[in-house]
Amino acid sequence: MTDYKITGVNLVIEKNSNVLLGPMSFELSNSNFIILLGQNGAGKTSLLRLLHGLDYPKSGSLTWEPLIKIEEQSFVFQSPVILRRNVLENVLYPLILKGVPRPTAILQAKDWLDKTSLTQKASEPALSLSGGERQRMVIARALISKPKILFLDEPTVNLDGESKLQIENLLKQAVSNDTKIIMATHDLGQAKRLGDVVLFLHNGKIIETSSVKTFFNKPQTVEALTFLRGDILR
Repeated sequence: MTDYKITGVNLVIEKNSNVLLGPMSFELSNSNFIILLGQNGAGKTSLLRLLHGLDYPKSGSLTWEPLIKIEEQSFVFQSPVILRRNVLENVLYPLILKGVPRPTAILQAKDWLDKTSLTQKASEPALSLSGGERQRMVIARALISKPKILFLDEPTVNLDGESKLQIENLLKQAVSNDTKIIMATHDLGQAKRLGDVVLFLHNGKIIETSSVKTFFNKPQTVEALTFLRGDILR
């Protein structure tokens, strides 16, 4: 399995002079599936973007040991970009960017369409897919290049139970194939089913880090307990 350590020291992210994240320090290492939890506005998306290199801190440092290049990572946004092409072309696109010969890229994309039950949709416009189909397609697109780390921002929001289960199975398979996952979700049941470690964020800071079992059975902070009860945090 891929070993990694991500260390953040006194990190701060600002936008329009507003602090979105930090100051925070953390160390993430080798967990197969890290879950980011917290209320809306807690900083989950900002942390994902920082880790992936989409945003840069105003201060502090972020280091990877060993370095996992952005080309070795994938990111699935809550509202992912859908190319105005058919489903097959969307899925094979990352391989074309990497210089994979088109015939090889097509074969690999067809394999992923089979894995995601989208073979019959291959020639249809990607924008015509249902919500669940679209999310399966973008996850196939994210995984086709075999990333070392996959970042996910609420990948199953507003999906029905069956679509959610299909995507969770894809993510479990990805972990078994040596992809580490860091995912933000509001779905506590999903966090329990998939996660190894929870990072709980509140007001732009990580205030609790623990195993999934510990977090749900014995939260260490008042804020986490309040969140798990479904009450509003201030």
